[in-house]
Amino acid sequence: MPTNAPSAAHPLSDVTSSDSTLRRFLHGLPGVDAVGLEARAASLGTRSIKTTAKAYAIDLAISMVDLTTLEGADTPGKVRALGAKAVRPDPTDRTTPTTAAVCVYPDMVAVAKEAVAGSGVKVASVATAFPAGRAALPVKLADVRDAVAAGADEIDMVIDRGAFLAGNYLKVYDEIFAVRETCGAARLKVIFETGELSTYDNIRRASWLGMLAGADFIKTSTGKVAVNATPANTLLMLEAVRDFRAQTGVQVGVKPAGGIRTSKDAIKFLVLVNETAGADWLDNHWFRFGASSLLNDLLMQRQKLATGRYSGPDYVTVD
Repeated sequence: MPTNAPSAAHPLSDVTSSDSTLRRFLHGLPGVDAVGLEARAASLGTRSIKTTAKAYAIDLAISMVDLTTLEGADTPGKVRALGAKAVRPDPTDRTTPTTAAVCVYPDMVAVAKEAVAGSGVKVASVATAFPAGRAALPVKLADVRDAVAAGADEIDMVIDRGAFLAGNYLKVYDEIFAVRETCGAARLKVIFETGELSTYDNIRRASWLGMLAGADFIKTSTGKVAVNATPANTLLMLEAVRDFRAQTGVQVGVKPAGGIRTSKDAIKFLVLVNETAGADWLDNHWFRFGASSLLNDLLMQRQKLATGRYSGPDYVTVD
């Protein structure tokens, strides 16, 4: 099966051979200087982006959006409308990029797949008992198989935070690895729910754990808790993917999700990417925004740059 995990010949391959070796490796990672991390994230957030660069950044951000609806009230009609918006974010301007993907529950994958057919927009699906992740592994794998069988190009899984916080790292590793195998050709995004991990050290450990298990992306959050993506936790994860590639040669993507609502916010995150991981990650194959309302503001700001004025409230659809 496709995997992003280091090959068996790689020096990191032996750190997952037992619970004790994995624990020793994860707790041997450098401790996070919380003050320094937050100061650097704040400093990068003050970078001034001029008009030409801003226009480029807005289009890049649009192309990185996973346009998302994850509500119990989702209907086929809502998902079809979301798919149409992903394919043609601004029906009045064909130069507007498509979004990267639409993200839906497994039972809506087939509807989303039909809505974006032929466009290049991917269909992502949350799985593994999203958002809590409280289910037996066979149930989680069945959830993944259903989504993949319906045509999902990408799977967004949630880790068992209870197991992670209890120090059962090998259990979390084994679940991620099993989901990675079940995904087949679909790319796997591993969600940590950083707002529940309590410390930056735990976020760093979770990042390395997910990457060792074969994650194609590491993702901050479900968007269903009080604290979701922040510049600091995203910066920390960008450092992790940068360092992981330096050690293994394997590149892993990053997806901040939840709470990113404005173009200004999105551009700050793109600066973090460029200044931390580098230009290789400035592509929707390696960086995504998990968002619903963000796209609307990006479209409003794009129109403002093009015409010098903001459109009326009916310019973009209300999600």
